[in-house]
Amino acid sequence: MSVVERSQLRRRARLRRHRRVRRKVVGLNGRPRLSVFRSARHIYAQIIDDVRGRTLVAASTLEPELRQRAGGLKGAEQAHRVGQLLAQRASAAGVQQVVLDRGGYLYHGRVRALAEGARQAGLRF
Repeated sequence: MSVVERSQLRRRARLRRHRRVRRKVVGLNGRPRLSVFRSARHIYAQIIDDVRGRTLVAASTLEPELRQRAGGLKGAEQAHRVGQLLAQRASAAGVQQVVLDRGGYLYHGRVRALAEGARQAGLRF
């Protein structure tokens, strides 16, 4: 099995897990969905109102204010800061509670660090 085939298998398995999680996790008016996407270098998070189909707030490691301060930090530390930034923006938008959509990833490492950073900044899960 080549490297490409193995990565395609892993991606398909993650998407299968993601679909399984999405059957149960729905963002409602009072409790939108915090969706996480993790690439090899970056992590992205957005709070989505599934009823209206709109993204309320978003944050990622690509943002200039995080890139300047998080230059030499490790991935989990960067994800923690993304979670804090997302929670600050969410509270400014009037969002207090969310339901976590981990996107088919394990609740471990960067995904967990993002969730804990958001919790510390006042977002309730």
